[in-house]
Amino acid sequence: MKLYIFLLAAASAVDAASAPMPAPPGIPSQSIAQTELSSLAVKAFVDPGGYNRDLFPHWSTQSGACNIREYVLKRDGTNVVTNSACATTSGTWVSPYDGESWKAVSDVDIDHMVPLKNAWANGASRWTTAKREQFANDILSPQLWTVTDNLNQAKGDKSPDAWKPPLTSFYCTYAKSWVQVKYKWELSITSAEKSALASMINTSTLQYIPAS
Repeated sequence: MKLYIFLLAAASAVDAASAPMPAPPGIPSQSIAQTELSSLAVKAFVDPGGYNRDLFPHWSTQSGACNIREYVLKRDGTNVVTNSACATTSGTWVSPYDGESWKAVSDVDIDHMVPLKNAWANGASRWTTAKREQFANDILSPQLWTVTDNLNQAKGDKSPDAWKPPLTSFYCTYAKSWVQVKYKWELSITSAEKSALASMINTSTLQYIPAS
């Protein structure tokens, strides 16, 4: 798994993103993200009701005793140690949302880039449970990220027009990742969400390049 570092155009953001950071696969280029964003269905937000997190079975088995959560913790961390049950016991994680480094696994969460409840309200309520399980455990797109736990809690089910990560230099990548997930899973967006995403993509303050 390749690690990536940030190449920042804004000098003020260099210190916050100078350490190597991992990235999930499938983050599109700026131009592709813009094209994908323009193709997404724009609909008014309507909560269909009936949401329950259990309708998105998550942390499915990935391999042996390891589930998707443990897989992502290993993917995103360095010097990650697990026990015989594949539970992570130690490591180091750098949260791309704020650039903070953590050594206790209790200080990080696995965030769904597009929250499950947001997906439910924008098309996933019509899916089968099997498809919702695939969405909740998608490691082939930029859907799952290891982040500072309180930021995951602050984000909740909010879309980018209501919540953005504290690290402004991550805006572009955050928006490109959000768009890619919605595009892949054919989920709709609101007009406010589309405006926020377009603005964030256009910041274009960084790009991922392979770490040497």
